[in-house]
Amino acid sequence: MNLPDKSKKIQIPRALRSRNYRLFFAGQSISLIGSWMTRVAAAWLVYQLTQSAWMLGAVGFSSQIPTLILLPFGGVFTDKWNRHRVLITTQILAMIQSLALAALALTGTINIWYIIILSFCQGAIDAFDGPARQALVPEIVEQKADLAQAIALNASIVNAARLIGPAFAGLLIARFGASYCFLIDGLSYIAVIAALLAMRIEPRKLAVTNTKPLQKLQEGFAYAFGFVPIRSIVLLLALVSFAGMSHTVLLPVFATQILQGGPETLGFLMAASGLGAFGAAIYLSARKSAIELDKLIAIAPAIMGCGLLGFSLSRTLWFSLIVMLFVGIGFTILFAGGNIILQTIVEDDKRGRVMSIYTMAFFGVTPFGNLVAGGLATYIGAPHTVLIGSIICILGAAIFTKQLPGLKHLVRSIHQKQV
Repeated sequence: MNLPDKSKKIQIPRALRSRNYRLFFAGQSISLIGSWMTRVAAAWLVYQLTQSAWMLGAVGFSSQIPTLILLPFGGVFTDKWNRHRVLITTQILAMIQSLALAALALTGTINIWYIIILSFCQGAIDAFDGPARQALVPEIVEQKADLAQAIALNASIVNAARLIGPAFAGLLIARFGASYCFLIDGLSYIAVIAALLAMRIEPRKLAVTNTKPLQKLQEGFAYAFGFVPIRSIVLLLALVSFAGMSHTVLLPVFATQILQGGPETLGFLMAASGLGAFGAAIYLSARKSAIELDKLIAIAPAIMGCGLLGFSLSRTLWFSLIVMLFVGIGFTILFAGGNIILQTIVEDDKRGRVMSIYTMAFFGVTPFGNLVAGGLATYIGAPHTVLIGSIICILGAAIFTKQLPGLKHLVRSIHQKQV
């Protein structure tokens, strides 16, 4: 009988061998749970205050419209400034925003306009935080070959938090109210700020240039949309974000009116999507390289679209939870997979600008989808609104698949040089 070899040590992911990345990973793992708790609590609180699907869309719009406006400039300054310091600053500001929301909720002075204003402020912070966070990863991963795994691990902690945060938030809201979710979120930022301050990062050499920000912004757009693989991935993400991700603002409607539940139901729905997303992220982190990832990105919107189709037709909680798994799987493969491909092919001096454009394709486009979905659900109902979004996602997958043969040669030629 073969006994297990006790001399063999458990293998940790290669990317976690980098000290700075371990700190980043640990801090984010704690902070993101609080962020997802706030998302659930804010959506529930808005619906409780207004009983309006349109207002759910309006708040989603207010939280992300500043991201659309400011993200391109966030990318320009991320390439120009110290990315580590930018991220520390944005995390401190985000903590203040969450604690302000908690204070208003705990004192009973919260109203829909305070939520809209603070959501707008958070969106403005995210415009600088997102590009800095994405562009910092290559600086804190010691081995270039570990970059793809590090990006996938980032997706895994986001989606682990997306699994834990909503489930915990649903239970906490039902027992104590939404205000404590905001408080826990605010305090959770201490972990990521401490981790960032503990990092030892060599200052990045910044090129001295007299180029104006608007000109650098134009250069970033010309580079991103002039290179076919980047353009195609960005446009696919934008389409899915507009049509598919708008279902998130309608979840309180499904939880209460369709499934006849409460805040626990809302938390379980978001956690189910998070579970699927977490599984997809773990799968991506186990891949050795980004080669062949383009095929997965092509089918990901169809997986998400089929999940949304089932969700729009479901009238039972157990089936809704099952199909939400596929929604999470599809979107994470698209978003994280696209991120991996872009990070491994983009030129470093344009990384911040390209990642800001990529982030804008999600955070910048989603608010318009939220606003349209909220208004459309008022007239035709939430299920029919999600049904339309599911069809658009499936069509997007078909269009991208048709373009795929022309993209493979360009992407793979770069990846093969890096092997």
